[in-house]
Amino acid sequence: MAIARSGMKEGVRRDRPARILIVGGGYVGMYTALRLQRRLKPNEATVTVVDPQSYMTYQPFLPESAAGNLEPRHLVVSLRRVLRRCEVLSGRITSISHAQRRARFEPAEGPGRDLEYDILVVALGSIARTLPIPGLADQAIAFRTVAEAIFLRNRVLSRLDLAASNDDAELRRRALTFLFIGGGYAGIEAIAELQDMAQDALRFYPQLGVKDMRWLMVEAAGRILPEVSLDLAEYTVRQLEKQGIEVRLNTRVESMVDGHVILDDGSTCDAETIVWTAGVRAHPLLESTDLPLDGSRRLVCQADLRVDGATDAWAAGDCAAVPDLSKDDPHAVTGPTAQHAVRQAKRLADNLIAALRGRPTVDYNHAYAGSVASLGLHRGVAEIYGIKLRGWPAWFMHRTYHVSRMPTTNRKVRVIADWTLALFFRRDIVSLGSLSDPRQDFIEASQGQG
Repeated sequence: MAIARSGMKEGVRRDRPARILIVGGGYVGMYTALRLQRRLKPNEATVTVVDPQSYMTYQPFLPESAAGNLEPRHLVVSLRRVLRRCEVLSGRITSISHAQRRARFEPAEGPGRDLEYDILVVALGSIARTLPIPGLADQAIAFRTVAEAIFLRNRVLSRLDLAASNDDAELRRRALTFLFIGGGYAGIEAIAELQDMAQDALRFYPQLGVKDMRWLMVEAAGRILPEVSLDLAEYTVRQLEKQGIEVRLNTRVESMVDGHVILDDGSTCDAETIVWTAGVRAHPLLESTDLPLDGSRRLVCQADLRVDGATDAWAAGDCAAVPDLSKDDPHAVTGPTAQHAVRQAKRLADNLIAALRGRPTVDYNHAYAGSVASLGLHRGVAEIYGIKLRGWPAWFMHRTYHVSRMPTTNRKVRVIADWTLALFFRRDIVSLGSLSDPRQDFIEASQGQG
């Protein structure tokens, strides 16, 4: 690896512990804080982590959780439990003035306050990238959080309940049409797992058949899964179609007002379930900072993960444009993947400590190892260091790889326990619809009191 700059920057006082502020508690935020608390000397620095949630979500397992293969609680890791030597604040950072070493913190309730720091780590990640499509904000849901995964599971099962309880053909058709927009990993795994779950659940719905459901994947590009080779992408399309999922490539959604979907090829459909997985963009908070951004509104970083031109500021993950030293293109930056985020977090923590102690830092240099994707139970695709796998071996590789990357032994054991129980018991098909509005029954009861 290339050796980068050395020495502690001006601005970090030596007469007291350095104050490290980590904005974001996702992959980069949690892994960076975890490594810092293990390697920092006593009284060398304090670490504060700020995130709206008090937990980190392992997103690659969201599709399996939505499909009922994993308990949702088992794919989240409590920040307070694993970061016992760090201060964890639940709330949002709304602006950052790095020149003044100050960030504005707003808790969920109560007055906000300024947080002063010496060293800043920006680990904000990304949010869903949306387009100005009529009806999108009102009709669609993303697939990035545990809450969204639970909602979609309940949504699919409740639509089966609705269709099975009605004779209206139009109502049934609308309820059983499920549209997913975006053919990346999130969209492909989500539609494959949920369709697999719904098809499995049909054994309890004698009124319904597989042909009553319509699962539709729409992708604007000419292929899906751009991270894998073209032949694996084409295999995935064939596998999805074999499962009963329609795949429309080179197709865009023009409107979805009131659930009436209009595609740019002139076809239409009515859907009550629309899932948006068409890419991500850098967190908008970055635009409320005085740190340098590139054309994609990501932080401009050096190869050792320092923010370019900003003393004592570091960044990694989806929100950072980090030079990709594994490629010949001098303008190439690492992609917004969990693989890069986890590895960058470790390098960032080590480099931050090195800089704090006046030692040389090391550039981040990691070639993309490959990709794995689940296409439902016992089906998958994988490409690891050029080796291509399909079907059950790829599905097994998907589970093996991701459970190995799951933080904490506690969560690893719980995930494996869920999989083990699934060998003997079929997954539940209960829709907990009341989760979407848990006070509704109480409100109705209260209104009935004279």
